[in-house]
Amino acid sequence: MEASPDAALQADPMSVRALKDISFGSVAGMTAKVFEHPFDLTKVRLQAQVLDATARFSGPLDCLAQTWRKEGVRGLYRGLPAPIVGAMAENASLFWTYTELQNAIRWATAPPASQDLSLRQLALAGAGAGSVTSFVLTPIELIKCKMQVQMLMAPGLAALPHSARKLPGPLSVLATTVRTTGVRGLWLGHMGTFIRETGGGAAWFSSKEAVAAALRRGERRPPHAWESAVSGACAGVAYNVALFPADTVKSAMQTEAELRPRASGAPRATFFSVFGEMYRAGGVKGLYAGCGITVARAIPSSALIFLIYDGLTRRFGG
Repeated sequence: MEASPDAALQADPMSVRALKDISFGSVAGMTAKVFEHPFDLTKVRLQAQVLDATARFSGPLDCLAQTWRKEGVRGLYRGLPAPIVGAMAENASLFWTYTELQNAIRWATAPPASQDLSLRQLALAGAGAGSVTSFVLTPIELIKCKMQVQMLMAPGLAALPHSARKLPGPLSVLATTVRTTGVRGLWLGHMGTFIRETGGGAAWFSSKEAVAAALRRGERRPPHAWESAVSGACAGVAYNVALFPADTVKSAMQTEAELRPRASGAPRATFFSVFGEMYRAGGVKGLYAGCGITVARAIPSSALIFLIYDGLTRRFGG
């Protein structure tokens, strides 16, 4: 998936490369998100309860079971529209920016045409891609997280039939957020997203490239489908383990107004203040709430993303 030294620049102008990266990344992200959403919902709900006096769920399996029992299939996919849009935007931005940053690094360093970028340079491109993508992702994740805890705000709704449950949709949540906190409020928790995506992007892309290169055993060729899947699975683990506590803090900040509203006049929550509260309440274990199920779903999900992206690149050209 690393851009070949000169092929991309010679074959396609920047606009065509961008269109391909955006299209391939969007398809890969959307497909993977449908698969992983119930596990992401579980992760957010586990992260959101770290600061609660009494935990609602004893673990990921209990969270899945309670959600299924009380809310059904629709509950497991609550808030899906926002993540679908987010996954398309995230992966389109990631792959496009990653490719263009590789080209920028080649332009700045002028390596020989036959020389691949080093792993450190690929990690730098991945970090840059992640940092850019974080600005697109934060508002989408804010809406997603707020929707994923809606039933926890009003547990009595779970006893009602689906037709009688009146919960706001993504556009309503978006409008309410802008009305109460302004446009700037859509980037609540951005520090956590920025840290996660910058470090995670470096880990995701560099680990994928390293494993894929090891599987190719020095051959200069596109990866086979199974190599894309295996290296993608390893990348999914690296991405989530790298800076998971930043994601935990982000989720807690983005669901605070729904689950733990602050008293009038209370100081505004910041990334570091919430980090401190969560560490005091749950220690390191609390900061890694939901990490197990996140890593478990990231393995097949990330494998699927790179399998689709690399497959489309092989089929239609990179």
